[in-house]
Amino acid sequence: MIAAAQTLPERGNVAANIAAHLRFARAAADAQVDLLLFPELSLTGYELDLAAELEFSLHDPRLAPLQEAAASWSMILIVGAPVRAGARRHLAALILSPDGSVELYTKRHLGAFPAAANPGGEVPPPEASVFQPGESDPLLDIRGRQAALAICADVGHPDHSERAAARGAGLYLASMFVIPADLEHDAARLATQARRHAMATVLANYGGPSGGLPSAGSSAIWSERGELLTRLPPAGPGLAIAVHDANGWRAGPVVLTDA
Repeated sequence: MIAAAQTLPERGNVAANIAAHLRFARAAADAQVDLLLFPELSLTGYELDLAAELEFSLHDPRLAPLQEAAASWSMILIVGAPVRAGARRHLAALILSPDGSVELYTKRHLGAFPAAANPGGEVPPPEASVFQPGESDPLLDIRGRQAALAICADVGHPDHSERAAARGAGLYLASMFVIPADLEHDAARLATQARRHAMATVLANYGGPSGGLPSAGSSAIWSERGELLTRLPPAGPGLAIAVHDANGWRAGPVVLTDA
């Protein structure tokens, strides 16, 4: 069973955001979820001006409560953060496994929001002005099924999902920050990639604004045939859950939380 967490991050408040992640994880554990995917930069919010101040390391002590939760509930947690690896800062996903290990996925294709994303207001700086692209791209084993990760702009490059499928992935986990103007296009693209590559596909998005921009919410999961299994509302927190059994993928419960 897999789930996407739709979160409401507090700007730069890592302690509060970790506490919220733990509430999501507890709700997911109650639903017997095996893997819980959080949105892009979920531990800090999409606050690029704070990335240098708040950056994590691969073995950051702030991750300890999340590692304990992963072990206690036998669940893989995938959380988003700016991560320092050597001399490079990456926009990354930290993969916390029940065995205590921590792996790193680093965003390969950095993006930027156009001025039209916030007419009359400021938009975040280009990601390339804050981060460097990465190449760390582990495959995860979820009860015998292989899962590949993507972070936001990665899904806009067809070779990214093609490479995941070629490596044997049957799940494509997209950690995102999608604004309303981009939702229809991004959702259609993820559904197409699911169908084209026979990979169930997960979108985890914010349930509220971050970085001065609105979020579209609508976290969702598609089957390997591109069928929409479950989708959360455009705003507010919750869990979108899908179950795999002998008949394939089907919708699980939708859990609206107060996290």
